[in-house]
Amino acid sequence: MSPSTGTVFRAVFGLPLLALVALAEHRRNGPLPARAVRYAALAGVLFAGDLLFWHHAIEAVGAGLATVLGNLQVIIVGVVAWLVFGERPSRNILLALPLVLTGVVLISGVVGAGAYGADPALGVVLGVLTAICYSGYLLLIRVGGRDSRRPAGPVAFATVVLAIAASGAGVAVGDLDPVPPLASLAWLAVLGVTSQSIGYLCISIALPRLPAVVTSIILLVQPVTTVGLSMVLLGERPSVFQLVGVALVIGGIALATVPLARLRDGMRRAPAAGG
Repeated sequence: MSPSTGTVFRAVFGLPLLALVALAEHRRNGPLPARAVRYAALAGVLFAGDLLFWHHAIEAVGAGLATVLGNLQVIIVGVVAWLVFGERPSRNILLALPLVLTGVVLISGVVGAGAYGADPALGVVLGVLTAICYSGYLLLIRVGGRDSRRPAGPVAFATVVLAIAASGAGVAVGDLDPVPPLASLAWLAVLGVTSQSIGYLCISIALPRLPAVVTSIILLVQPVTTVGLSMVLLGERPSVFQLVGVALVIGGIALATVPLARLRDGMRRAPAAGG
């Protein structure tokens, strides 16, 4: 499917489940505040840009590398969260960021020979644009969805706007297919239910409960997994440098998220408790 078609139908198939959960929230807790609806609408526009740029980046550099490039948002979210929300990163996160960023650079194929992709330079540009839009989406959903009783409402509103904005973009560039083939519709339905509804609902629930930069680093599991799956399912062959980058990203995630001091204290107390 074309980038616009995939984006629109992903949102269409993901919306029913989100709408059902949002309706239950509405009946139980009342309507969303107008402020949350405005933030969600703007987030939907940015989400459309995120997916459209990402889908084009996949054509340029492949699924694995495009996903990694899109997750450069860890830098943008971290800086904005520090400047706007006053969330100063912990020491572990500051130590992890160089590892993660180095890993992202290596996975992108910038270092070393044999970079994967039909047009890596264009893919990098599209990947950076994806990261900017994705950062805006995450921050707006986080700010607009601080009410933990209504995690689905903002995502549902954003998904409606996503479908409308992507449809307009598809018509403008001429790559929107109004009636995709049946087989494609089946895959798009799987994508919509699993990723668009269940996946982003889980993200919406998690965002208000974690510092923004921690959430962003955890989400880097996504590109690491995609690199592996792209090798198995799509025959993509990352270079040695890119595989080293994968290892650095995993190490950075562990450093940023595992409470090392608490783990060390527990190990020290274990012998005494056993004796």
